Order: sequence, then structure tokens, then C-alpha cells
Amino acid sequence: MKIWKKNMVAAAVLVAVCAGIYVNWVYTEDQSVADLTDTLDADKIMSADMMVINDGDALSLGDSNTVTDYFAAVRLSRQEARDSAVGLLQEAMAYGDNTETVQSNEQLEEIVQTALCEAQIESLVIAKGYTDCVAYIGNEGISVAVAAPEGGLANKDVAVIADIVMTQSTFKMKDIHVVEVQ
Repeated sequence: MKIWKKNMVAAAVLVAVCAGIYVNWVYTEDQSVADLTDTLDADKIMSADMMVINDGDALSLGDSNTVTDYFAAVRLSRQEARDSAVGLLQEAMAYGDNTETVQSNEQLEEIVQTALCEAQIESLVIAKGYTDCVAYIGNEGISVAVAAPEGGLANKDVAVIADIVMTQSTFKMKDIHVVEVQ
């Protein structure tokens, strides 16, 4: 009975986080937010020697439908991987001893926190006026794929994105990778 309750709590937390992400996305989609560079100097956020964008960093996908499909596919793939990990952790919690249950709970909490952080970063980047964005937190840092605006990403765009990542997470500038999706 106790394990059943833990599984229900874990499932409820996961559903609540996903619902919160969706609601946040829906309400921030149409809002106009002041540009960060209006209040901060882009050169002070990131100097030119910190990050260089060149054409080799861009991911070219062709028309806008393909770009939209790319972001949808990445989100789906990420969600499927998380669902699989959560399923394995719930199974370990159901059949493990107290030590394994505690470790599984910690891993589950880490997955939820990572998903929440990625969703917040994505929502804020989209709120800044970029068409679409996907953030992926890994062991080596964070990668942020952003739909390229007309004319491509400029250094000030990367500075704005990097500032969002640094304020929403504990990552430093050297751990942030911004990828332009064309």
C-alpha cells in the first residue's frame, strides 16, 4: 500500500509539472516582454571573446515547417526518454529496498527539476521574441537550439539567451552552447 502511494505521488508530481509547463507556454506565448538589451548592455552581458557564432554552428533545415517539425521531434524524443527513465525509477522503487527507493526518489526529483528548468528557459527565450527554442540539460552543460531570426543570430541574441540560461540555472557561460536552427 505504501509503495502504491509513493508511485501515485510521483505520477501526480510529474503530471503537475507537465501541466504547469503547458500552462506557462500558453500564457507566455502572446505576451510582449521588454528586450533584455533595453536595460542591459549586450557587451557587458557577454563580450565578443566569450562566444563566437559562425556559419558552421548553424543547423540548416530548410523551410519553416521543417524547423517546426525539428523542434517538435526534439521535444518528443526528450519526453520519451524522460518517461522511460521515470518508468524505470518507479519500477526500482516498487521492487527495491529503502536505499534504492531513496536513490530513485532523488533521481526522480532531479529529472523533474531538469524538466522544469528546461521548460522555463524555453518559455523565456520564446517570450523574448524568438520563434521556437529547445533547451537540453546534459552532464557537460546546456545546449539551447533556437530558431534563427531573419539575418541569423547576432552576438546580442546569444547574450540574451545566455543571460536567460544563467539566471534560470547554475550554468556558467562556458557550459552554455547556443545552436542556430535555420
